[in-house]
Amino acid sequence: MTPGPDCKPRLPRGVRLKHDAVRGEWLLLAPERVIKANPVAVAVIEKCDGVRSLSEIVDDLAQAYQAPRETIERDVTKLVADLATKRMVDL
Repeated sequence: MTPGPDCKPRLPRGVRLKHDAVRGEWLLLAPERVIKANPVAVAVIEKCDGVRSLSEIVDDLAQAYQAPRETIERDVTKLVADLATKRMVDL
């Protein structure tokens, strides 16, 4: 499932991003599932609010990290697609 540039990804009900202060790491929590999120994944997941389109998320990140838009787009699309497959993100 490849998300299109106009999709508006969001965390589904029951899924949340949480910082574990004891371990100093970010976790994406869902019923009976936990995924450790690296800083790049956290930056993407925080923008998956159901309001911004995938294209807007890519634009925001490309500007924030001053990186080539094509590279950001490829990486964000892959991450969102992987999370959607695991039912951790709704498209």
